[in-house]
Amino acid sequence: SQISDLDTGPSDDETQGEEHELFFKIDDRAEQRTCLICGDRATGLHYGIISCEGCKGFFKRSICNKRVYRCSRDKNCVMSRKQRNRCQYCRLLKCLQMGMNRKAIREDGMPGGRNKSIGPVQISEEEIERIMSGQEFEEEANHWSNHGDSDHSSPGNRASESNQPSPGSTLSSRSVELNGFMAFREQYMGMSVPPHYQYIPHLFSYSAHSPLLPPQARSLDPQSYSLIHQLVSAEDLEPLGTPMLIEDGYAVTQAELFALLCRLADELLFRQIAWIKKLPFFCELSIKDYTCLLSSTWQELILLSSLTVYSKQIFGELADVTAKYSPSDEELHRFSDEGMEVIERLIYLYHKFHQLKVSNEEYACMKAINFLNQDIRGLTSASQLEQLNKRYWYICQDFTEYKYTHQPNRFPDLMMCLPEIRYIAGKMVNVPLEQLPLLFKVVLHSCKTSVGKE
Repeated sequence: SQISDLDTGPSDDETQGEEHELFFKIDDRAEQRTCLICGDRATGLHYGIISCEGCKGFFKRSICNKRVYRCSRDKNCVMSRKQRNRCQYCRLLKCLQMGMNRKAIREDGMPGGRNKSIGPVQISEEEIERIMSGQEFEEEANHWSNHGDSDHSSPGNRASESNQPSPGSTLSSRSVELNGFMAFREQYMGMSVPPHYQYIPHLFSYSAHSPLLPPQARSLDPQSYSLIHQLVSAEDLEPLGTPMLIEDGYAVTQAELFALLCRLADELLFRQIAWIKKLPFFCELSIKDYTCLLSSTWQELILLSSLTVYSKQIFGELADVTAKYSPSDEELHRFSDEGMEVIERLIYLYHKFHQLKVSNEEYACMKAINFLNQDIRGLTSASQLEQLNKRYWYICQDFTEYKYTHQPNRFPDLMMCLPEIRYIAGKMVNVPLEQLPLLFKVVLHSCKTSVGKE
């Protein structure tokens, strides 16, 4: 196997006070975070991806106002901080291509998204074209004119199977007046699932702004503990079996290092396959959906495990092997810009995980949340996956806020790592195979050296 398979409207400055719909606090390395749309300094996770305030506001205005733009060039305009306002068409196009989730925007235009997507959404080129041409907006208008506009059927308040409010979303004031808290809770509690998979009742008493409240001592719900224990039990946390020892003075070749990376990838992939069969919800989904999920997320699962539970071996033993590999001048000269971006983001992510010291319980939850991605194309049970995703989102939040009482931003910090892992894994596919040994050498050397100085 190969490791690579592995507008018009308010100005950008005026969007600074807009909603922070599940704002993820950026740490003291914030200057290194860049908007995936224009490269400006990112302020957090907005509509599913890391972006700046300007692009966040532009995307929201474009979708809320159903804007249809035109490009006077070839629909491939450069997006940068200085040039992002020159072509609204290409800016919106890039927002959609990078995975901004239009369904996370509230139709009433008020602060507080109604779908807290934890990462980018994947939509087809045909769907993007329908949005860019305005066809989707016309279809929505026709749908609602034909089905009435009552309080219960309006897009802002309805709770269809494919569009459930996500964890922590803010209900509209009218919905609260009509149904109150119990209706919102029963929407989830009424699911037809086995008793031991039911949502944990006390999680629904959380305020949408609970992460901002002073920490309060509380206990961990027994069901949270049980489900987390099942997830951790499904993990193979034993050290990797692939030999990574090398004699002193031996010069490792590019081919040898590449072969070692492939063996590691094979072992890690095999562990992911074994993990799936032990999941507490394994019998709830079809083999077809599991195959689809694994084929789309295995690079992300391997990357997450390498940065957390296997990091001591990867950044220890493997780093020692890569230190004995000396790339040629030609390899250095031909290294791609895409590879440089992957290196930069991997180093940042390593330091983030090193700072957080992710526990096995948190890792198991993060892995399940990332795996249960209902936005992957070809799934037969997307709505069921969405509910499973929410379940483990809640459980992870419950555990993190219970165990790390004095780290109120820990849970959002963990969740912010998931779209970054998804983005890096997607970028690594485009790095030429022959450049992977050099990429790993640089990343592992930089991380090991920096940690050694701490």
